[in-house]
Amino acid sequence: MEARTTNAGFLIFSNPTHMEPLTLHILGCGSARPTHKHNPSSQVLDCRGKLFMIDCGEGTQVAFTRNRLNMNRLGHIFISHNHGDHVFGLPGLVCTMSLMGRTADLHIHAPADVKPLLEMVEQHYCECLGYKLVYHPVDTAANTLVHEDRSLEVWSLPLRHRVPCCGYLFREKPLLPHIRRDMIDAFHIPFSQINNIKNGSGWTTPDGTFLPHEKLTTPADPPRSFAYCSDTLYMPALAPLLKDVTLLYHEATYTSEMEQRAKQNAHSTAAQAARIALAAQASRLCIGHYSACIDDENALLQEARAIFPRTILAREGMQIHL
Repeated sequence: MEARTTNAGFLIFSNPTHMEPLTLHILGCGSARPTHKHNPSSQVLDCRGKLFMIDCGEGTQVAFTRNRLNMNRLGHIFISHNHGDHVFGLPGLVCTMSLMGRTADLHIHAPADVKPLLEMVEQHYCECLGYKLVYHPVDTAANTLVHEDRSLEVWSLPLRHRVPCCGYLFREKPLLPHIRRDMIDAFHIPFSQINNIKNGSGWTTPDGTFLPHEKLTTPADPPRSFAYCSDTLYMPALAPLLKDVTLLYHEATYTSEMEQRAKQNAHSTAAQAARIALAAQASRLCIGHYSACIDDENALLQEARAIFPRTILAREGMQIHL
C-alpha cells in the first residue's frame, strides 16, 4: 500500500486502475472528547458513486463538506450505538439536507435506542422535512444482513460495549470477469454480445468455430470488503466473521499499558485490534477512536505493527482505496 500526503490528509492507493472505485473517507477518528487533532467518529464509504456513512459524530457535516463529498449521493447512514460521539452529528446533517432541497429518502440503520433521537429531530427541528427519514432497526446481538443492493451487502457485527452496539461489514458482491479486448477485436465480436459473454456465454464465429467463455475472458477481481468495529471490548470471536476482510477498521482507544482502563470502559487496545486483524487474516488494519489522553498515536501504531505489520493510523481527511 502506497501513500502520499495531500492538503486534505493522506491518499492510500491499493487498487488496480481497472477496478470500480471503493474508497473509504475518514471524517473523524477521535473518541468522546474532541481535541484539536481529531473529530468524533464518522466515516463514508464510496461504492461506485453511492455514499454510505458509518456513524455521525459532532461536526460530521462540516467534515463531509470539507472533504468535497456530495450529500445528494448519501443514501444510507449506519449507526453503531447511541453514544454522543457517534450520533450528535445526525440532527445537523438531517436538517442541512432538507435546507439543500433533498427529496430522496434517507435510510438510517441503527440500534433501537437511536430511534427516539430521530423522532425528536423530526418533531422539533425539521417539521417540514422535504424528504423521508426511513429507520431500519438493527439487532446488535446478531450477525445479520441489514442492507443489500446490486453492488454490495452490509452485515451487522455484534460488539460488546456499555450500551447495545454493533459494527458493520460491507462486502462487495462477486464481480463479472474481464473481457479480453484482443479476442473481441480479433474475431469481430459485436459489442452487443459483451454482457452475454461476461455472464458465461461463448461465441460462434461465422465459419462455425466456437470460442468458449473462458477463452474470451480473464478471471474477475476478487470481491473487496470493509469492516468497521468501534466501540468494543476485545472480542476474539469477531475474527471468524471478518475472515479475509480487505480492510478492517478497529478501535484502538488505548495502549496496552492502559489495558485495565480499556476493559473498564469497554474499549480495546492497539495490540488487541492487531490480534483481531491477525486472526481474521485481514489484508490491512486501520486503527482509530483515539483517547484524548493519548498524546502520540505513533505509540499505538508501533504496538499494533509489532503484531500486525500492515497497520495504518486513521487521520481526518484520509482516503483509503480498497
